[in-house]
Amino acid sequence: MDPGRADLIIFDCDGVLVDSELLSCRCLSEVLAEFGFELGLEQALGLFLGRSTAAIGQYYRERGQILPGEFLPRLKARVLEIFTRSLRPIPGVGAVVSELKAPFCVASSSDLDRVSLSLNVTGLASHFGDRLYTAQMVQHGKPAPDLFLYAAGKMRADPARALVIEDSVSGVQAAKAAGMTVWGFVGGSHYRGRDGRAILSAAGADRVFAHMDDFWKEA
Repeated sequence: MDPGRADLIIFDCDGVLVDSELLSCRCLSEVLAEFGFELGLEQALGLFLGRSTAAIGQYYRERGQILPGEFLPRLKARVLEIFTRSLRPIPGVGAVVSELKAPFCVASSSDLDRVSLSLNVTGLASHFGDRLYTAQMVQHGKPAPDLFLYAAGKMRADPARALVIEDSVSGVQAAKAAGMTVWGFVGGSHYRGRDGRAILSAAGADRVFAHMDDFWKEA
């Protein structure tokens, strides 16, 4: 799909707009360790990349383990601290959104306050305004299609005419389940040393690219 002809372009936030995935998964691994749960960085990336915090609790419940009530508040505080100090935008993404003529928005598995912080810290907030949709707003998060369909509904766009930019398997699967075109983006630091192109292609991405400079170059 030519992005210039899409009725709507939906950006994931983490790993697409901001280079946050390594930071957030490192925070997750460290905070889990503080409560006696061992989960390495690579495991965290494999299990929870593109997933909501609800998925973390569900994962442990299915294994007969219950995370303490203080876990999520402590994780949230750690992420906000690290993001405020270290978060950076994906190189070139500001230029891409500045040139878009089609309507566009964010649809993220992260909580709304984290998305807002991420965009403010990286100077991207003014591009998106209040067009921020998160997993908190729907019953089922990615890989279910609910969030993308919700965003399309709010933006009054035909899902079949929507283009999604995603960096995770669950995000690609969600977009395809919603009947949308999806491009996989593998330019985040979490894909260094990993074959992101193969990973997202296998998940069903219609195109995979690694640099925002290539956004306008049709594969």
